[in-house]
Amino acid sequence: MIAFQNVYKKYNGHEALIDVSFRISPKEFVSLVGRSGAGKSTVIKMLIGEEKPTSGRVTFGRYDVNKVKPKDLPQLRRHIGTIFQDFRLLPNKTAAENVSFALEVASRSEKEIEELVPEVLDLVGLSDKAGNFISELSGGEKQRVAIARAMVNRPEVIVADEPTGNLDPFNSLEIINLLKKINDLGTTVILATHNKDIVNQLGRRVLTMENGRLIRDEENGRYSLA
Repeated sequence: MIAFQNVYKKYNGHEALIDVSFRISPKEFVSLVGRSGAGKSTVIKMLIGEEKPTSGRVTFGRYDVNKVKPKDLPQLRRHIGTIFQDFRLLPNKTAAENVSFALEVASRSEKEIEELVPEVLDLVGLSDKAGNFISELSGGEKQRVAIARAMVNRPEVIVADEPTGNLDPFNSLEIINLLKKINDLGTTVILATHNKDIVNQLGRRVLTMENGRLIRDEENGRYSLA
């Protein structure tokens, strides 16, 4: 499904990625770990077409991401739901309106929006908060809205970039359990994080980045950087 083949990325002479190669199969749950600056964010930007390799190849399903034209990027990104540390929600809209907005941008019908929004809010346990504005929600609830928004177009892949970075341990665990539930339903999940406890509790595949290189790829791996 996803393949990085000998990918290099340079920014003003700095090598952000150095000969990175890996494959991720459908329905996998993969943690991408490493210290700040290790290359995790660059890998994510490559996957969603925000950046292109200096050399090498990135493919996602039928898409050769290197060759996707800017006008075709929205089509690619409909297959990938992205969740960020800072939520990136619309503060002047309710939880339901934030989720609806993702469907409106994708030109979905009013009937589809009416059906899908309650369904996905129920999935993340926020049916009773649909009418609440973002300012009325806790950090954990905001991240659940962000997950609902990422899921509502039924993407093949969810990319979660430090989704627990602003949350306390209890809410962090709740978000990770929700990502596991989404994975169990058949969606591929890529979790970029530096949280050792979360990675080690998951016991899933771990890709470890260091100084732009992929230094380990382990099934049932651990975050073993010092």
